[in-house]
Amino acid sequence: MTKPAAPSSPIYMDHAATTPCDPRVVEAMLPYFTQMFGNTGSRNHKYGWDAEAGVDKAREQVAKLLNADEKEIIFTSGATEGNNLAIKGAAYMYEKAPAGQAKRGHIVTGLIEHKAVLDPCKRLQKEGFDVTFVDPPVDGVYTAEMIKQALREDTILVSIMWANNEIGTINEVREIGKLCKERGIVFHVDGTQWVGKMPTDVEKDNIDLLSFSGHKIYGPKGIGALYVRRKKPRVRLQSLFDGGGQERGFRSGTLNVTGIVGLGKACEIAMNEMEHDAARLFKLRKHMEDSLLKSLDYSAVNGHKDKRLPHIANISFGFVEGEGLMMAVKDIACSSGSACTSASLEPSYVLKGLGVGDELAHSSLRLSLGRWTTQEQVDFAIEKITFAVKRLREMSPLYDMHKEGIDISKVEWAHH
Repeated sequence: MTKPAAPSSPIYMDHAATTPCDPRVVEAMLPYFTQMFGNTGSRNHKYGWDAEAGVDKAREQVAKLLNADEKEIIFTSGATEGNNLAIKGAAYMYEKAPAGQAKRGHIVTGLIEHKAVLDPCKRLQKEGFDVTFVDPPVDGVYTAEMIKQALREDTILVSIMWANNEIGTINEVREIGKLCKERGIVFHVDGTQWVGKMPTDVEKDNIDLLSFSGHKIYGPKGIGALYVRRKKPRVRLQSLFDGGGQERGFRSGTLNVTGIVGLGKACEIAMNEMEHDAARLFKLRKHMEDSLLKSLDYSAVNGHKDKRLPHIANISFGFVEGEGLMMAVKDIACSSGSACTSASLEPSYVLKGLGVGDELAHSSLRLSLGRWTTQEQVDFAIEKITFAVKRLREMSPLYDMHKEGIDISKVEWAHH
């Protein structure tokens, strides 16, 4: 078996963690660092007006991508802040009983949400709200029926991600939104992995609150947006920051004009190129998954077979030690879970939530493709991963036993 030749630097296949800034985005931002550097709050001179004009244009670009009104767009530092503002802001605004009293209200979310949703919900739990964390099915797709089972008379908020950041599965957002609308429950969607990659229409999709980040769609880091519905129904939030009352009072603080301009441009590009990008990435991802599963037995793609984003593949390789696998594929920049939790040595809680055992969860790779991923890079990754897995299995006595037809789960190991 010939070892594949390494490229000059690691191939980037971690676009679900972050994306490189599109040169067109950088170009749009540059003048706002040195020429149009004003504060949007400076209403008496050209510098302030120019900055405000840049922000207004970006707000329109973001709104257009979501089919929203520009007045419904609140700029944040990213999806983590957007999720916190949406979840805590709605909970405090619509709570059933005053703080300090029991039964402040009921919230429904999924067990495999991003930590930026799970942790705010856990904080609210400590503050007296009831939270139901709905178990995912084996395929990782949340249906409206599952959410319906969890709703109660006192449910005030449902928060479900559009697409999972580790396995790429797509939830029944439109149907869940319809269910919430019928019952007068506020519906929040973490759209971080979805927005800019797939078509979004907050009206047709029955969404009240939607958060996302710029750096997932070839924009800069440190900027994001939160959509807040203004009519049918008007959604109100309690702000988490107090100050100058910027962003309709929802989010005080001097606006990050350069970041906002970059986010707007990234949204405009995404709107124009999304369909082409999605079709191309789907082809590459399918080729990669099919090739790996064909070459390597006892391997499986995690999540629903079809209801997945075009650019994310999460594959488990049996009889391979997780750390050894990551070391063996260091020519490919990929991850074994979410970028926000990869410092932890725990197996992915998302995969464990789907019922994947600890060993397999440890030996899983998330490979996420992007705007500049090439066929050549994908072929290199296939070759490299196949070589690494076969090499590691050659050293695995368990794999030898499996090939001999021994059911390892039934083996009784002697303890000394």
